[in-house]
Amino acid sequence: MASSCRRPEHSAPPELVSIQTQMSERAVELLNLPEGQPCFLLDVGCGSGLSGDYLSEEGHYWVGIDISTAMLDVALDREVEGDLIVGDMGQGIPFQAGTFDGCISISALQWLCNADKRTHSPPKRLYTFFSTLYSSLSRGSRAVFQLYPENSEQLELITTQAMKAGFSGGMVVDYPNSSKAKKFFLCLFAGTTGVLPKVGNKDISARGYYWCRFKNMKGKPVKKGRDWIMEKKERRRRQGREVRADTKYTGRHRRPHF
Repeated sequence: MASSCRRPEHSAPPELVSIQTQMSERAVELLNLPEGQPCFLLDVGCGSGLSGDYLSEEGHYWVGIDISTAMLDVALDREVEGDLIVGDMGQGIPFQAGTFDGCISISALQWLCNADKRTHSPPKRLYTFFSTLYSSLSRGSRAVFQLYPENSEQLELITTQAMKAGFSGGMVVDYPNSSKAKKFFLCLFAGTTGVLPKVGNKDISARGYYWCRFKNMKGKPVKKGRDWIMEKKERRRRQGREVRADTKYTGRHRRPHF
């Protein structure tokens, strides 16, 4: 196969490639990765791999996950450089703790707010996704989601479940005064607080943005609670991994305390 046949513009309209690349570039910018250092990243809802192309161009290694086998087949035909897996993010992401240095997602997160099946509960699916994502990220890393929320209620649903899973962070809105160009980026911090990264060479003043911070639930470190410890231990047991013995503080057979 000639190398030109693997280029994204041969498998998608040029305007789509341009927009996807721009949003991917902005998402990576908001990750605030160490300069000049290759990182191992997760691309959630990777589709045909257009975002992954940008990650590869920047020298990063990546894994893409998507529910659509057809889209992943397109990515395979294009011979993208990342590893690809099929998965429904609403059922959680199957990676070991601390695997990734960061995560991006372009135009995918809002789909978890839909109940496509009777058994689907958007809050539960969002929490399952965020809790497993939190576990898969190295401490101090970030996840950045470009999304198109339908309304403020949907945005609140998403951020609430992210906070319950232990994330802190905020919302970046580019071009806030434009009805067509406005872009939402949910920036989540895993295990640490963070600040909005410095903008590169782009003229940010021309487009404008605002940064709205939220804390995790009640401003407390949710991930240090007993329920979270038990959930994490059960998840590791199901993976066949070695787990510390239960204690009176974390065990299922905790003695009653009067």
